[in-house]
Amino acid sequence: MTLDQLDRGQRATVLAVDWSAIAPDDAKRLQAMGIDAGARVAVAHRGVFGGADPIALIVGRMTVAVRRLHAAAMEIDPA
Repeated sequence: MTLDQLDRGQRATVLAVDWSAIAPDDAKRLQAMGIDAGARVAVAHRGVFGGADPIALIVGRMTVAVRRLHAAAMEIDPA
């Protein structure tokens, strides 16, 4: 399952990230915010337009907005 499929309010652990599917600058920013394998995340909100972009994630004590494309590159274990 990928992060873009996670329901609002549900928590998960990031198992792997396909960094090749994400632009290098965006990948650096995501890693700097702690989004990498092993991170615990939860979906706080989803955008209301079109493809529900962006997705607001809770990572630790931060809320981070990520694009649906980025979330689709992250394999997760919902728990």
